[in-house]
Amino acid sequence: MTLVSEQVIDQWIDSNWENIVASISQLVSIPSTEDRAAACPEQSAPFGPGPRAALTAVLELASELGLQTTDVQGYIGFADLPGSGSKQLGIIGHVDVVPAGPGWNFEPFQVTRKDGYLVGRGVIDDKGPLLCALYAVGFWKEQLTLQNRQFRHTIRVLMGANEETGMEDVRRYRQLYADPDFLFTPDAEFPVCYGEKGLYGATLTSSLIEQGRLAKIQGGSATNAVPGQAEALVLQAQAQNLPPREGIQVTQKGADVLVCAQGLSAHASLPEKGRSAILLLTQYLLDQDLCSPAERPFLELVRRLTSTWDGSALGISCEDADFGKLTMVGGTLELREGHMVQTLDARLPRTADPDRISAVLKSAAAEAGASLEVTRNIAPFLVDPQGAEVAALIDVYNQVSGESAKPFTMGGATYAREFSRGVSFGPEKPWEPLPCWCGGMHGPDEAVSEELLKQALKIYIYAIERLMELEL
Repeated sequence: MTLVSEQVIDQWIDSNWENIVASISQLVSIPSTEDRAAACPEQSAPFGPGPRAALTAVLELASELGLQTTDVQGYIGFADLPGSGSKQLGIIGHVDVVPAGPGWNFEPFQVTRKDGYLVGRGVIDDKGPLLCALYAVGFWKEQLTLQNRQFRHTIRVLMGANEETGMEDVRRYRQLYADPDFLFTPDAEFPVCYGEKGLYGATLTSSLIEQGRLAKIQGGSATNAVPGQAEALVLQAQAQNLPPREGIQVTQKGADVLVCAQGLSAHASLPEKGRSAILLLTQYLLDQDLCSPAERPFLELVRRLTSTWDGSALGISCEDADFGKLTMVGGTLELREGHMVQTLDARLPRTADPDRISAVLKSAAAEAGASLEVTRNIAPFLVDPQGAEVAALIDVYNQVSGESAKPFTMGGATYAREFSRGVSFGPEKPWEPLPCWCGGMHGPDEAVSEELLKQALKIYIYAIERLMELEL
């Protein structure tokens, strides 16, 4: 039996919405990308000044909402709404973001409101959703105070500062605190994700190139995204002699030529939605012989690796019933101290064999005179889709949305897999198309519908109350 009516919830959301948008705007205005060079652990800034400033801002907001806050040495923060019992419901989001990257038509670190959408880095990943969840707890703090009541379980909202680049935040947290009895993260898609693919990462490095034609080659801004842009500066070339090609722009730069490739950025877990600019660039360089014999083998390797997104070009494609197909993207390419360096990000079903993948990649790299370093190898993560908590979240989502959705798995990596019992729970709805000027998470012009965030806030309010009815 609900403690408040739907009318009260709707009125509260409407009356507080401008404050919520203002809070999102404040947090988005902080460029909270990791900056290890400026990190200062002794001043509680282990990931740099941006994540530190964002964590400070969200903890101050949580305190203003009446919650009890704790700063865990700048790695992570949390805000509690104490319950009457010993069990704890966790909600976790993150304040760090990926770099803005190129291609923006809007200011990335300033929220733009346009036609019912918010645009800015972090509005959907994950500052907007985190603040919706935090305000949902703030709603219950207000209502319980008015009714002189207390929930049975403590609610702990965790605010991470290192989700995008390593999740050291939750590892430090788990060294110091016990896991919540159940946890959800508003950092994925609705309805409820009960499993995440395995995570595999690798770096391929060419041999030292002493006689090359490429003074510069750069593609992508994040290892965990399909690169939307890439470019190379080719020495001693003439633009007038190079043919046009879709997605390629050629510009004369003195005696040299700048080749720019325009693809379509997408999250590494959904590579079918993107178009690799690194693939476009390497294809053009190879086809037009804009590389030296020393550079060609590695560029051919990169082209092969990025030519498909399911690993089929390497003979490592596989799938299973829970997770579907293996995916693999080449996120970044750069020239570093005379070596070309390509990163790979793969998401693995349970049928994938990481050791075989490493062996295949190592063999392909060796043929190109390159080396392989495996940077990540994490097993798939699953919880029981028939469990009471998943059932409660699905019921709430369907009640508010009017849908008949079922729980699912995904290739994305969220905080849920870092804890003993967790799921991801919204707020994205990828089946609802965005206007053509809106971008997705990790890409330029990252945008989210205000109505989607409002609905997510309402869902989180109901979900918290429903989870309080369970034993956890």
